[in-house]
Amino acid sequence: MPDLELSFASPRKLPRPREVRGNVAVLDIAFASEAGGKSFETVTLPFIEGLGPRLVAWVDHHDSAHHARYAKDARFTLSTKAEHPACPEMVTPEVVARAGRVDTLVLHVDFDGLAAGAKWIRAGVEPYPGCDADARAIDTRTGTPGPVATRIDRALRARPRDYALFGLVVRHLSSGLADASLWSLIDAAGAELLPLEAEARRLAQRYRRIEPNIVLVDATKRNGSYDKTLLLLMGQERAAIAAVTDGDSVTFAARFDSGINFLEKFGISGGMPTVVSLQRTKIAQALTALGVDPEEARQVGEER
Repeated sequence: MPDLELSFASPRKLPRPREVRGNVAVLDIAFASEAGGKSFETVTLPFIEGLGPRLVAWVDHHDSAHHARYAKDARFTLSTKAEHPACPEMVTPEVVARAGRVDTLVLHVDFDGLAAGAKWIRAGVEPYPGCDADARAIDTRTGTPGPVATRIDRALRARPRDYALFGLVVRHLSSGLADASLWSLIDAAGAELLPLEAEARRLAQRYRRIEPNIVLVDATKRNGSYDKTLLLLMGQERAAIAAVTDGDSVTFAARFDSGINFLEKFGISGGMPTVVSLQRTKIAQALTALGVDPEEARQVGEER
């Protein structure tokens, strides 16, 4: 696919339909939910309707009550996180062939999304043996990913807004890792994660227990950038649920295999069941839904 264009996006920030060329396939982009102050109706639906027949495929593995709208639309290959822990395994030769000509791929900007894009370019063939399994390990933060995925994941976590890096990763994966020289650029980015991890470990010392199953840390005041993924994982070593407040947002996380479903507990239409970011103003309501005493939850919500 020599003329294929790449567009990098997130559930809450999609490109305008006029900004993407020709026929479009969307990979690993969840339907927007109410969690971040957006919604399916204000973000996802206008994008779908704006593309019209130019949207030829949408492949995603995040939960959403709105999946039912497209159950009979062959362009949509949708599942829950439990059914498919990662997106690349859903990008099969049959799904790629059914879409026909694609001019633009809209991809989520993590290893899962970029690997799905590379697999699409390769007509549904893994970029390297075990890539699908690596995507599952990284997207669920369970198990141990292989060295290829680990190096790429570290680079992406260090530079979460580096569009040039995203394109380089897709290029490297879609070529089957043919150009070894690209590793120097990826590893240079990955090395930048070290100070972010150090700050995350420092912040983790501030975790406090809200109730037996919940620990919380405020990362608003800090010495610099930090790796939120590591900070949340360190919290989950202390309790079933880790919460990180940062500025005007709060993120709740639990292990993929914990059985906890924040979407159900918080009354959210879709997203990842075990990782949810909310507006900080909703923290008291969220803690109460998780079983925290309402008065204690209110006090936590008033802290700044």
